[in-house]
Amino acid sequence: MSVANHSVGIALAIVFLMPFVFVVLTSFMTRQQALSTRLWPHPWVWTNFKDIFSLIPMVRYGYNTVVYASLSALGVVVSSIPVAYALSRMQWKGRQVVFLIILATLMLPDQVTSVPLYIIFVRLHWIGSLKPLIVPNFLGDAFSIFLLRQFFMTIPQELSDAARADGAGEFRLLTRVIIPLAKPAIMAIALFQFLFAWNDFFYPLIYAGDNTKSITLAVGLSQILENVQVNYSISWGAMMAGSVLFMLPVIIIFFFAQRVFIEGVTLTGVKG
Repeated sequence: MSVANHSVGIALAIVFLMPFVFVVLTSFMTRQQALSTRLWPHPWVWTNFKDIFSLIPMVRYGYNTVVYASLSALGVVVSSIPVAYALSRMQWKGRQVVFLIILATLMLPDQVTSVPLYIIFVRLHWIGSLKPLIVPNFLGDAFSIFLLRQFFMTIPQELSDAARADGAGEFRLLTRVIIPLAKPAIMAIALFQFLFAWNDFFYPLIYAGDNTKSITLAVGLSQILENVQVNYSISWGAMMAGSVLFMLPVIIIFFFAQRVFIEGVTLTGVKG
């Protein structure tokens, strides 16, 4: 009965898992097997995971990706919490107007802002480094501010009034009352940003350039694809092995953090 009730969900799960299964199976194939109609590796080629490290500097690119994703998540959390607190728990003139302006920035596509930002980073001599990818995240993120604001507004105002009656200021109220109660939402936006930065291809491609000291895994794996198009002797299995290694940390993180992630997303937006 339970299988029948969840038949649609099971079918959709299978559909979404098929590309991932294809990538994993191809990572254990030889070049001839990968280009054939064979779906199951025979024999299993484990050396593809070793060959990928000789094709590109996986360790260096992985380190750059971890730095970019971790500091970006930290920056978004540190910069978005005070803004969301001011928009949700403090009364001041023009609060709603500022909130609407922040929401309006969500409607600007990345293609509109990428050219002005690139010019700014060129003048700052940041192109070819990780600074253009990390520093802007310490200036706030509209989507994260929105989610945190919605969550902060669900926290009873009586708790803030009681803390103020005990002599707590706004900073102490934020750090001692609001943040401990908002851990699910904070973890959710941190995970959102980490996953975005880990999978980001557009911005590292533009800002990191050809500097191997700043290239991330997403851009590095595309270099393998370019080599495959030029030199057909490169194994497709090695490229798929790199893709598996690229996806593995994200899958592990989401597996252990899915409860906090779902709880944070569910609880935000309960109160407008």
